[in-house]
Amino acid sequence: MKYILVTGGVISGIGKGIIASSVGTILKSCGLHVTSIKIDPYINIDAGTFSPYEHGEVFVLDDGGEVDLDLGNYERFLDIRLTKDNNLTTGKIYQYVINKERKGDYLGKTVQVVPHITDAIQEWVMRQALIPVDEDGLEPQVCVIELGGTVGDIESMPFIEAFRQFQFKVKRENFCNIHVSLVPQPSSTGEQKTKPTQNSVRELRGLGLSPDLVVCRCSNPLDTSVKEKISMFCHVEPEQVICVHDVSSIYRVPLLLEEQGVVDYFLRRLDLPIERQPRKMLMKWKEMADRFAS
Repeated sequence: MKYILVTGGVISGIGKGIIASSVGTILKSCGLHVTSIKIDPYINIDAGTFSPYEHGEVFVLDDGGEVDLDLGNYERFLDIRLTKDNNLTTGKIYQYVINKERKGDYLGKTVQVVPHITDAIQEWVMRQALIPVDEDGLEPQVCVIELGGTVGDIESMPFIEAFRQFQFKVKRENFCNIHVSLVPQPSSTGEQKTKPTQNSVRELRGLGLSPDLVVCRCSNPLDTSVKEKISMFCHVEPEQVICVHDVSSIYRVPLLLEEQGVVDYFLRRLDLPIERQPRKMLMKWKEMADRFAS
């Protein structure tokens, strides 16, 4: 099993869900079986009681689970069927651990965030990643995990720590981190600013996770000099800096990632058993994006 963690920096709502869905789409187009998990650091058990004005659409799954709207993106992009356990919240994980404590499963030990909460997060992810979500009922080969919120939020600290440990548990060749960050372009200067991304990656590294791909959200395509600057200050190669600028529709994002060699990078980094070239498989996707734009 290969795990791809998608984190976000600078601001929330930066587009991590679309990036996660798009990564899953291009991997599925290569013939891989892909599943998704969304982690929400809020203490609510699920999204069922949220005001849509505050948190957007509440998506209802086949099993009746009321979850975050990103799971709707995963189902539509990847053509899969998820369950309520594919949405992990702080409330769910604490409820799970407290129920185990009440039953005496911890044998009278002091229950703490580390190791009990972090271990429970890792166990949940590993268990859920193996559940078939395709119509053919085959076990997934890749699990794309989106960590909601922003790196540095106090609510997401247990999850960051859990994945810091997790990367060593599953070994480096089975774990990859994509960090989505903002490259603003103030209208006063028209210059693309890299400092927010530098600070975000530095904070992520300080918490024990090193991004393999830095996905830059920007209004216009990144200049070569800006890419090189992000590469230098974030300790990644220039080809590991991926530009996702504003496009006409979200259906163009998988094509944007594929054009920048994301599949080739995953092939080397995760040693994926890719059988066929994705470009041919994405032709139908491109046709759909063109129809949507017209």
